[in-house]
Amino acid sequence: MWAHLFDDESKELDKEPFVFGADDIIDIMVADLPNADSGFKLLFSHGPFPAYQAHGEWVREEMEWNWYSLKNHSIEGWLCPALLKFFDRR
Repeated sequence: MWAHLFDDESKELDKEPFVFGADDIIDIMVADLPNADSGFKLLFSHGPFPAYQAHGEWVREEMEWNWYSLKNHSIEGWLCPALLKFFDRR
């Protein structure tokens, strides 16, 4: 059912799913990445950093969670609430 899962022992997360279109965004982001099926690193930042390969943008809040789009693509995705463990709430 879930196309992409992630783990992070430091946040006590095991096999967390990306949901509602975020997996399609990831497919676009890794399309040209050799051996992406074996794993890759996805970093999130409040702003661009040197050598970034993709740029996601916040679109809207819905039912207390957030939708994002991939810049230069007409696609949106909702990222799982577990990602809130990585950022301070504002």
